[in-house]
Order: sequence, then structure tokens, then C-alpha cells
Amino acid sequence: MTAAEPELTTLLRRVAEALERLSPPTPGRADLARADAFVWHAEGAYLEPVASVNRVDITLLKAVDRNRDILIENTRRFADGLPANNALLWGARGMGKSSLVKAVHAQVAAEQPGVLKLVEMHREDIPSLPGLLKVLRGAKGLAFLLFCDDLSFDADDTSYKSLKAVLEGGIEGRPANVIFYATSNRRHLMPRDMMENERSTAINPSEAVEEKVSLSDRFGLWLGFHNCSQPEYLEMIQGYCDFHGIAATPEELRAEAIEWSMTRGARNGRVAWQFIQDLAGRRGVRLD
Repeated sequence: MTAAEPELTTLLRRVAEALERLSPPTPGRADLARADAFVWHAEGAYLEPVASVNRVDITLLKAVDRNRDILIENTRRFADGLPANNALLWGARGMGKSSLVKAVHAQVAAEQPGVLKLVEMHREDIPSLPGLLKVLRGAKGLAFLLFCDDLSFDADDTSYKSLKAVLEGGIEGRPANVIFYATSNRRHLMPRDMMENERSTAINPSEAVEEKVSLSDRFGLWLGFHNCSQPEYLEMIQGYCDFHGIAATPEELRAEAIEWSMTRGARNGRVAWQFIQDLAGRRGVRLD
């Protein structure tokens, strides 16, 4: 062995260690104790810890009291190891569907520290679900709330079949320590014109439509969200003002908030939050 060979071996070892540190973790090495929330990356098949989840305090979610209570109770049962249902939160845009899922997770996770984990996966990664469930199935003592925001399927998309199998119909079934929450603007996760097209072209129209809508039947809990009234919209805004310490008289707040909603053509939680950001900016208040 020449004098240069030990140096070369040391250099190659350092390069290998550096590449290992830069590469994403493999599923088997995912450290699920590092955080309470993760994002699933299908490309690379790994869970990325989320240090700070983008969410609002559950007390700020107005006009969804019944849905909030039902979802909290379902999630608590799941975290306690009791039977619970997959949940589909569907309905009007901007009414806090995804915000409610994240807020409920925060509350239940705070009640049982270290037990309930939130795992977000993107709609386009649905085909990778079996691989993700294989990772989560083996995590003893942990419960996973698997969350997919804005879930829907188009006419040529067949990935909904893999989701159906995972939710209930597969040979292994859904792991006992995993529950699936999804949000969608569509009650049956399919556009109406797609369902109508199935009726008009299928040999047996009823069977063709049943194949499509049976996906939503896999969710035992359906929670509908509807556009809020003006008093509810103003209550949302007042709640944000109180929470963030934004001073404004009820009269000026009402007038400006109504004008803002008219320019947007809608009244919902998202519009209320956008108004608060504008108001806070004009008043020099930081929304920390």
C-alpha cells in the first residue's frame, strides 16, 4: 500500500458521509419522534418533518361549531386507540376545511403529547399510498392522521381506485394506527359532468356511476361546509381583531368588512382573513 492510498480512502469515506447527509432519509429510517407533523414525498419515499405547522387557533374558526365538535371527538377516539372513521370535509371554498383539520390535530396532540402525528400528502401522490402505509404501519405506539387537501379526480384519472382499496377494500386494509382525512369542494370527489358522462356512455349507467361515487362512501364521516351569513362573517373578523389586538370601532369595522366582501363577491373565512391582513397592514399591526 502506498502512502497516498490511506489518504484516498479517508477522502472517499468523507465524500460518502457527506452524500449520505445530503440525501433524503429512507422510509425505514424516518425519525417519527422528531416532530408532530410531516410531509410525505413520494419521489424519494420519505417523510419530511415540519417544524412549524401553518395553522390558526381553533377558537378563531367560526360558523363551523358542529363540524368542529364532531371532528374533535372522532380524532380523540382515534388517538385513544378506539374505533374512528375516515372523514371527508366537503363544501364551500374558504370555509375552513383544511384549517379545521390542522387545528383539531393541534388540540388533540396537545392533550396527548407525542402520540398523534399529522402526515400531509399531496393529491398527485395518491398512487404512493401503499408505500406510505407500510412505513406508518410499523410505528408502534403512534397514531397518524393522514391528511390530503383539495382531493378530487378528473375523468381520465384512475388513481381513485388505489385510494378505495387503501381506505377499506385492500387485502391488508387500513392500518389500525392510521386515519384518513380529506377536504374537497365536491361531495363525491368527482365533477358532476364526469358523472353525467358516465351515465350517458355506459352500458349499465347505474353501475358506472356507482363505481365513481363509491369512493366517497369509504369515508364514514361526511362533514358539509356551507357559505356563511353576514353576521357569521362579521363574527370571524371581530374574532381575528380581538385575537391580534387590532383596535377598531364596531361601526367602521362593519362598514369596511362588508365593502371588502362585496369587492370579492363572497363571504367566507378566507375572505375574512384577507381583510384582516389588509386592515392589520394599514394599522401597522403585526400578525405573529
